[in-house]
Amino acid sequence: MLCPQLSILRTFAPRASLPPLGDRVWLIEQGIVRSLTWTEEGQVTTVGLWGQGDIVGSPLTRLTPYQMECLTPVTVTEGAFDSQSRYWQQLLLNHLWYSQELFRVVQTPCLAERLLQLLHWLADRFGHQTPEGTVLPPLLTHKQLSEVLGSSRVSVTRLLNSLEQQGQLVRFRKRRGENLSSCARPGSSRAILLPKPKRLSHLDCVHNGLIVQPTAH
Repeated sequence: MLCPQLSILRTFAPRASLPPLGDRVWLIEQGIVRSLTWTEEGQVTTVGLWGQGDIVGSPLTRLTPYQMECLTPVTVTEGAFDSQSRYWQQLLLNHLWYSQELFRVVQTPCLAERLLQLLHWLADRFGHQTPEGTVLPPLLTHKQLSEVLGSSRVSVTRLLNSLEQQGQLVRFRKRRGENLSSCARPGSSRAILLPKPKRLSHLDCVHNGLIVQPTAH
């Protein structure tokens, strides 16, 4: 499958937003991008998490507002989307498949299981394999995780602590003076080590206080 000619590489810093390109899309060469939208009240919903080889852009959504936020240093190229090209058709299928996978994760009823599934999904996509399990770099803050899960930052923090106590994950602590790029390496601080998945039963969620009742709005 031949890759069409793309524009020159462009680099964006973490927290920067990729500008919309009209009927063109961004092809991610390196880094992690999240696509998001929000309500008039300011409630943020993460609708996608994208990495190397993925495409993002206005032609792929009908959401308004819509933003593409860089979670890490990101390198992208600009391309003209061609629905008749096999190359672009495959990229579009990948975009659809990853969107469906994330949608399935966020529909999990038990919040603790939902969080675990999200972490494993992120680790499979963006993590590093080790003999002990998969290491997930610190891509998302607790607040950003809560925006993906439809929960609160406090609930995510409490659940991470509970899951760590149960041995479902191991968190590496950041040392003073350590920067984010060093923390993102396998086995480094602020990363999360995920052993092989162990599904939580409903009774596990109840007995360990991992079911969080939805708050009234």
